[in-house]
Amino acid sequence: MRTLNDRETYRKLLTPEIVSYLAQIHEQKGQQNLFIEAHQDELSELLEIAKIQSTEASNRIEGIITTDERLKKIVRNKTAPRNRSEREIAGYRDVLASIHENYDYMPLRPGMILQLHRDLYKYSNSAIGGNYKNSDNIIAEEQPDGSKLVRFQPVSAWETPEAMETLCNEFNEAMKDPNMDPLLLMPIFILDFLCIHPFHDGNGRMSRLLTLLILYRSGYIVGKYISLEKLIADSKEDYYEALQDSDAGWHVGANDYLPFVRYILGIIIAAYRDFTDRVQILITRGFSKPDRVREMIRNTTGKMTRKEIMAQCPDISQRTVERTLISLQESGEIIKIGGGRYTSYIWNRGD
Repeated sequence: MRTLNDRETYRKLLTPEIVSYLAQIHEQKGQQNLFIEAHQDELSELLEIAKIQSTEASNRIEGIITTDERLKKIVRNKTAPRNRSEREIAGYRDVLASIHENYDYMPLRPGMILQLHRDLYKYSNSAIGGNYKNSDNIIAEEQPDGSKLVRFQPVSAWETPEAMETLCNEFNEAMKDPNMDPLLLMPIFILDFLCIHPFHDGNGRMSRLLTLLILYRSGYIVGKYISLEKLIADSKEDYYEALQDSDAGWHVGANDYLPFVRYILGIIIAAYRDFTDRVQILITRGFSKPDRVREMIRNTTGKMTRKEIMAQCPDISQRTVERTLISLQESGEIIKIGGGRYTSYIWNRGD
């Protein structure tokens, strides 16, 4: 485990690639802030979509799922949870809302982290919420034959309280240094948090919630409008690969934070790009509904499914979306890829 205020560790992260990532994020942050100031009311729809996607995706990574209909009702607090998965989804919803609304008053301290973990499990009949692990745990991968391979041995249970105290203290000290960028300190903190693995359950979800908290407190609020958790879930294999590349040798301070830092900064850049694309959709509100679908696909790099189109434009009916997709295919403006449940669409940009 390395200390956050180790300038040599920090300096090694300042590769040309990472510096370029930081510059892009700083620029996008300024552009987003200007739009938010001018169009605050119009962003309510993006906020609602992001809440649903974040809650669904962060829990899905851990195998906690429910139906789309039930998920939306739970996130909107329109129904009570019916089972263990839904109780944990409701807990995530509440912690996410707390961070969205109160991040300025939520210092990154062990007590605050324990409180957030307690709230994550407040609907569950479990004593683990708000308590550090009381026995050692492991991070393991399940093999094809059903056996488990130990991938990482976290900090022991008896060392965990002190490790979390040290981690938070060093992070807060590093944040006071104007020469250290929070965008680099955040993924270092998150990697250390995951290597400590302070809880019996909920470490992954807590890491994503803490990512948002640190970003918000540092002035980067793109995660309120674009789900970082969904972007991580959609690139889960890359996430675990970056984590594995960066935690090797962690216990003796010989690990390399760069792969994980690179991955997280890439996610943030992708979120800002998505925000820009969604803003273009908001600007086209005066367009007809078919034209809005057309502009959405045209401004998207890569393919989109019908479900994704409807999620971004919940006021457009499924029938209108389907008719528009057929019309755009017939005109040659979009290309249909795959079939059945795997059908997606991409803008025809020619050769």
